[in-house]
Amino acid sequence: MAKKLVTLTVNGETHELAVEPRELLIYVLREKLRLTGPHVGCETSHCGACTVDLNGKSVKSCTVLAAQADGAEITTIEGIGKPDALHVLQEMFREHHGLQCGFCTPGMITRAYRLLQENPTPTEEEVRFGISGNLCRCTGYQNIVKSILAAAEQMNAMKEAAE
Repeated sequence: MAKKLVTLTVNGETHELAVEPRELLIYVLREKLRLTGPHVGCETSHCGACTVDLNGKSVKSCTVLAAQADGAEITTIEGIGKPDALHVLQEMFREHHGLQCGFCTPGMITRAYRLLQENPTPTEEEVRFGISGNLCRCTGYQNIVKSILAAAEQMNAMKEAAE
């Protein structure tokens, strides 16, 4: 099968890659770019462990062909925060115990990142609906929701202080 040359800007860094037409974005991210934050969970789009931000929208990268993402801007969990400077969402997940095993956490935080850009002041119900495409088998969601609401509060306070 003939490979296609694609250009992906991932976490601000541009990559030119040869991909097979049937190659999924999740595998390009994990195997070619070595970005292992997005996880392979169900490979059927049910769990959301592979969630990334693609051109300003949350997508499950196990359902996107890499060729479809040609020219795209992609943000993975690795682009949201750094080990020495966590994003406020990551800090709030840590502080409010929004993770247990951690398998869903990268996809959950990546989805929450976009959710808070779409709606900076969500209600609890809006957070629950907004993350409903991401499954967590450990936490029962209560602390995930608390973490996202706390992050929204902190982000809004930082924005107000900057104005």
